[in-house]
Amino acid sequence: MQQVVNGLQIGFVYALIALGYTMVYGIVRLINFAHGDVFMVGAFIGLYAIERCRLPLFAVFLLAVAGAALLAVVIDKIAYRPLRNAPRIASLITAIGVSLFLEYFTALRQVFGPNYYSFPRPFAVSSREVCGVELTNLQAIIFLTTLCCLALLYYVVHRTRMGRAMRAVSHDQVTAGLMGVNVNLVISFTFGLGAALAGVGGVLYGIAYPQVNTFMGVMPGLKAFTAAVLGGIGSIPGAVLGALIMGQSETLTAAYLSSTYRDGIAFVILIAVLLLRPTGILGVPRTEKV
Repeated sequence: MQQVVNGLQIGFVYALIALGYTMVYGIVRLINFAHGDVFMVGAFIGLYAIERCRLPLFAVFLLAVAGAALLAVVIDKIAYRPLRNAPRIASLITAIGVSLFLEYFTALRQVFGPNYYSFPRPFAVSSREVCGVELTNLQAIIFLTTLCCLALLYYVVHRTRMGRAMRAVSHDQVTAGLMGVNVNLVISFTFGLGAALAGVGGVLYGIAYPQVNTFMGVMPGLKAFTAAVLGGIGSIPGAVLGALIMGQSETLTAAYLSSTYRDGIAFVILIAVLLLRPTGILGVPRTEKV
């Protein structure tokens, strides 16, 4: 049970990242490989907000959300919007290029620098034993913050005008545009919303595993992408479910097999899903009418 709780801790962080992948794919059919690096930028914003500005945790989250969302919107406008009607392979290659640019640009000494940095925790970590399982206030913050983000996301997608527009564009971009929906605005909002969740995830990841560097988004980004595929790319509940499964598999593998296998198990799961159920657990096959 202790390992299950530890798996939930990392699984909830993966969920916040995976939601950005699945929402962007659901809208524009693009795998945004730069999303993991937006997560990294959110972590660094949190680092500076805590270490230099001495802001409270809630303000740190707000600053990371704003910075990550702004970065994603700028990336969409500069890199992806001009390729909206180009073949998908062009957007995919561009996403890889943007990812590499962010990693090496932020590694410059004038930006974040290439070193590893200790992420300061804005509170003292305490633990309490419940039914033989040790629970910490850090885990409680991760669980509650993620659940609040999921509830807010559900409200935005299903109870707001913009959420209705997002669902319309996801269903059919051309028809939504003919009905008066500003498709480019909806797409930019989706990029920003997914990046905002990744910014929260970056702060939580930094607090939980207090060491950051400019390449820290590569592996969590790939695992979150795997989680989105596992749950069903384009499905928001599927992304959360896939992330929780990824967190459990990674933690249990490290505990009962070897910690050297914890990263490889993610890609074994990805291959198995693509072979056995390409649409994912909650994914729905798309039919294209000719």
